[in-house]
Amino acid sequence: MNDRAHDDAMAEILRKDPAYAVELLNSILEDGDQAELLIALRQMAKAFGGVTKVAEKAQLNGTHIYRTLSAQGNPEIRSLSAILKVMGLRLAVQPIPAPDTAHA
Repeated sequence: MNDRAHDDAMAEILRKDPAYAVELLNSILEDGDQAELLIALRQMAKAFGGVTKVAEKAQLNGTHIYRTLSAQGNPEIRSLSAILKVMGLRLAVQPIPAPDTAHA
């Protein structure tokens, strides 16, 4: 079920607090939940003027972006990078911290 009121509220939060958006996306990426990532990206697109505006700025086809960010979407890195760039973000690779074996 799509809760429009929740999406609107999240878009407002993400628009006002870009640092929270970064934390949210990094947290989702750590967990590896693609469906949750796509929901967050749809909410962020709304915060940045809507999917159509994001698609235009990313120089991608609007229909392609709607499909990419749909519940069944499977974004290509190229598309994901272009979408994030519009939002002032980028993909990055970070090392995974080694487990603390001293307390194991």
